[in-house]
Amino acid sequence: MISVIGVRANWLALRELASNLARYRALIKEMTRRDLFEPYAGQMFGAAWTFLHPLALMGVYVFVFNTVFKVKIGGTVDLPRDYTTYLLSGLIPWLGIVAGMSKGASVLLQHANLVKQVVFPIEVLPVKSTFAAFMPQAFSLGVLMLYQFAHGLPPATYLLLPLAVVIQFALMLGVAFVLSIVSCYIRDMKDLVQVMAVAGIYLLPVCYLPAWVPQLFQPLLYANPFSYIIWVYQDTLYFGRFEHPYAWGVSSVMALLSLVLGYRLFRSQKPHIAGLL
Repeated sequence: MISVIGVRANWLALRELASNLARYRALIKEMTRRDLFEPYAGQMFGAAWTFLHPLALMGVYVFVFNTVFKVKIGGTVDLPRDYTTYLLSGLIPWLGIVAGMSKGASVLLQHANLVKQVVFPIEVLPVKSTFAAFMPQAFSLGVLMLYQFAHGLPPATYLLLPLAVVIQFALMLGVAFVLSIVSCYIRDMKDLVQVMAVAGIYLLPVCYLPAWVPQLFQPLLYANPFSYIIWVYQDTLYFGRFEHPYAWGVSSVMALLSLVLGYRLFRSQKPHIAGLL
């Protein structure tokens, strides 16, 4: 336990990770590009599918909840913008997190040939998978920004978007390090992530306001660690204020711990990975 929470050990691990990111940045960039574009080589729409997939999912959810269920909010001080903006401000980061978990869970298994090469720095694999998962989200955020501009000036809290992205990226990278290792022992992990992806839409405050949840079940929202990063994005993109100020602190601490402890777990298991594949 002392080793896990030791400040010096965690600081050294964070420095080592930052050093590796700088040292292998060219390799990470090239592998991320391949991850984004090569799977669609030869298809009619090619690499456009990288961005069409999230757009299609966003369109389906907006249609179902706006047109079919006719959910209407907005136009008040408490809820300043329309339901589409509320839905997308939570849905977009969740789709990015799910993509990161899915890629992270399979990255070592998919690159077993590289893992077994002694000279290859396998710590770059979860990093490139996280970057690759983040690119479609960046595009989707751009679409939401255009939607906001079409309906007036976006809130000043948009200036906090880079901070929200950094918090989320650190969280996703830490989770990717953990899942990549766990998947070497439990090969069903990617399928479990897919189930979590569907369930998460309804177990997180993405499609509904927390106030709509019966009081008996509201503690489940606060017990869900992913709720806090969703609230960070909703503060930034929808409310235009710190509606959930505690979420910024909780998600920041959670992201930092996830990153450092995830990397330390990955590093400790690195000598054994090749034998598991």
